[in-house]
Amino acid sequence: MSFEKKREKLVENLKERNILKDEKVIDAMLNVPREKFIPEEVKNQAYVDTPLAIGSEQTISAPHMNVMMCQILELKEGDKLLEVGTGSGYHAALCAEIIAPKDSNNPGHIYTIERHDYLAEKARKNLKKTGYEERITVIVADGTLGYEKYAPYDKILVTAASPDKIPPPLTEQLKEGGILCIPAGSKKFSQSLYKITKKEGKIKKKRITGVRFVPLLGKYGF
Repeated sequence: MSFEKKREKLVENLKERNILKDEKVIDAMLNVPREKFIPEEVKNQAYVDTPLAIGSEQTISAPHMNVMMCQILELKEGDKLLEVGTGSGYHAALCAEIIAPKDSNNPGHIYTIERHDYLAEKARKNLKKTGYEERITVIVADGTLGYEKYAPYDKILVTAASPDKIPPPLTEQLKEGGILCIPAGSKKFSQSLYKITKKEGKIKKKRITGVRFVPLLGKYGF
């Protein structure tokens, strides 16, 4: 079976499980080739709904988690998004399909932070070969500090588990009315996925579900 057919089958499966609901996210999942964002040795698992190792003790999230986080963020064309934890670049590419589609008259942009030089360089190559490099800027830095240069952000996505106390720079750099999607809890277990919104300067935190992510490292991480 071709990668394209496997991708379509995965999307249908996620829809049947009532996980994948947003039409924009459906289109993004169909358009982004996950097999081009993972190591050669696991390409045959590209459309299995599971996390995969990508090097530097990091993983690419299971597709259902990518879907859930995109939908929590309520992404829309023109958004300015900060992502903490670039990994392979796949999740950023999904977001780019929604906030900065090709031929958009109002393209948004993604600033994505990776602490591992090796992964950041690999992500840049993945994004270039798949045509996303103009829409996504990869930065090597401590993601727990956010990225003040382009703040505030409409949306913030964190792909590693924070301590229960959310890194203050992230909520500070979130725009009024913005959404932050972040896993938080302990370093290895008892983590939850949260949707955090900002209204009139006040932060509201809503638990979505239990999760398990690699730990967020840095000044305000573990």
